[in-house]
Amino acid sequence: MASQIPAIEITGLTKDYSVGFWRKRMRRSLDHLSLRVEEGEIFGFLGPNGAGKTTTLKLLMGLIFPTDGTANILGRPIDDISMHRDIGYLPEHPYFYDYLTARELLDYYARFSHYPAEERRVRVARVLERVGLASAADVQLRKFSKGMLQRAGIAQAIIHDPRLVFLDEPMSGLDPIGRHEVRDIILDLKTQGRTVFFSTHILSDAEMLCDRVAVLHEGKLRGIGSPGKIVSLEVQAMEILFEPVENQPLPSNLAQHATPVGGRYRMEVPEAELYRTINDLRSCSARILSVSPVRPTLEDYFLGLVERKPNAPVEAHAQ
Repeated sequence: MASQIPAIEITGLTKDYSVGFWRKRMRRSLDHLSLRVEEGEIFGFLGPNGAGKTTTLKLLMGLIFPTDGTANILGRPIDDISMHRDIGYLPEHPYFYDYLTARELLDYYARFSHYPAEERRVRVARVLERVGLASAADVQLRKFSKGMLQRAGIAQAIIHDPRLVFLDEPMSGLDPIGRHEVRDIILDLKTQGRTVFFSTHILSDAEMLCDRVAVLHEGKLRGIGSPGKIVSLEVQAMEILFEPVENQPLPSNLAQHATPVGGRYRMEVPEAELYRTINDLRSCSARILSVSPVRPTLEDYFLGLVERKPNAPVEAHAQ
């Protein structure tokens, strides 16, 4: 059951910057953003580079100040300094003193929460184990891979057991193994009852992880909802994977629509033609391996927004 007090509540948040040298003009980076994130959610904040994602996070962190609008985090306004005790933050491009070890880095950050020495020792060891860095605890950060540095960055964000964790592009620049490692940490945070708000432009990660997503483009909110509902669930076609009889050519009506894939064939047909196609495959003794619907993905939705004309009307799904 959702908490009555949301983890994040943003109302009309707006940020303008002055650009230019001689003739300064105002550029709107974030345009009246309003959204609500419940406690315990993994919430994805999606958009291309320059959409306003990092601006939003910096506003919520109090690193910059809004032109207009308000926001509350865990029931407290973002200008309430005490709010920071309950949140963790990993910026997109963190900088750590790279001659420190992972253990020394986390001990340094734990001191900000005024933990005594023995509690810091226990807490640091526990968090290093949690993010998979226990075996590298005494290795200098300059010897870490990008994925290991991201895990160290997440470790510093959760060393004080925050209720809400903000991650800015946590998957950026990671190889598939690194992305898998970070995904596991985010899912583990959810099982611990934490709220995770992360920005990304890697859509497959958002589809896999998020309870809900918001899509931001050119500073405006373009849609919000679950990954499955943010796009139409209407079936676009049916995909059939099949194996033909060895050394027997496919009939021409099937061959012209089938694509060979490693000794098998893949075919997409309109839903209305599914049963006729299956009967055609059976008539030539083909072995049908799978039949699955083809639906639009979050990526299709996202690319549609990017390609949409700037003044085109946009409908956001209800929260």
